[in-house]
Amino acid sequence: MRQKLLATLAATLTLALHPPGSRAAEVPLDQWDGQRAMGRIADLLRFTPRAIDTPGHEQAIDYIKAEMGKTSADVVTTQRWTFKDSAGASHAMTNIIARFQPSNPHRVIVATHYDSIVRAYRDARSPDAPMPGANNSASGVAVLLETARVLSLMPKPAVGIDMIFFDGEEGPKALGAGDPNWMAIGSPYFVHHLHDYYPAQKPEKAVVLDMVCDKDLELQPEPSSLALALPEVKKFWTAGAAIAPKAFSTKSTSYPISDDHTALNGAGIPSFLVIDFEYEPYFNTTQDTIDKCSVDSLQAVGRTLLQYLYLP
Repeated sequence: MRQKLLATLAATLTLALHPPGSRAAEVPLDQWDGQRAMGRIADLLRFTPRAIDTPGHEQAIDYIKAEMGKTSADVVTTQRWTFKDSAGASHAMTNIIARFQPSNPHRVIVATHYDSIVRAYRDARSPDAPMPGANNSASGVAVLLETARVLSLMPKPAVGIDMIFFDGEEGPKALGAGDPNWMAIGSPYFVHHLHDYYPAQKPEKAVVLDMVCDKDLELQPEPSSLALALPEVKKFWTAGAAIAPKAFSTKSTSYPISDDHTALNGAGIPSFLVIDFEYEPYFNTTQDTIDKCSVDSLQAVGRTLLQYLYLP
């Protein structure tokens, strides 16, 4: 019933933006470098595929931890566990959590997923070939890493930030054949153990990024995000419209999208998704390569995220 309601809302919802605030000029957005972010994507593609149970999966973990260790993050840690799928097979899973100002009680989660699908199952010519995943999912990782670098050069924001790189968003079968029983793994596990990281109070909000480097970038607010985190969606989209107006649409997607924000919302943390899900004909094919990515798109999202983190 809830999904049907969200789908109905999506058909009619458009986002009414607030006028841009004067605070925008105070953040040196030009320090956020899309070329650097593109370099992160290139680095991650060296580990293809980054699906669970592959060597590239562990290489991606080591890379993210090493890069976050170069920033001003106070703590970079891993949340490791074993996931058993419906067939009884075990999978080693790892969420990576980097905390800025961990003693600040006012916290925001900035998240993405780093795992990729195991093979390009939607590719008409080579469905068993590795899926590079430049957009899905290296782009989100690249945005977080570049944002962490820039945060290290700037005064501390008023909120503490937890950057979370979720594992297993592509599901227990890593969507190798298009899993009809898809479920995220890493974010529900994190939510189940939320008290380990937030013993006193939950984070105040969360933003999840996924598939954000498309050259023809059009970011539409997603229905469950509007329903459960409307003030934060408005704040982010207003900042985005001022920075890159062509990239931010105020018309919602016509359908709800499940991603890592779904589990966070379920835990009572107002959470929203930033995604351009329209990525044809490259989505989950061998053509999801770095030449499909745009420096301008990365900067549009990254600079908006940076601005958002400094908004009151």
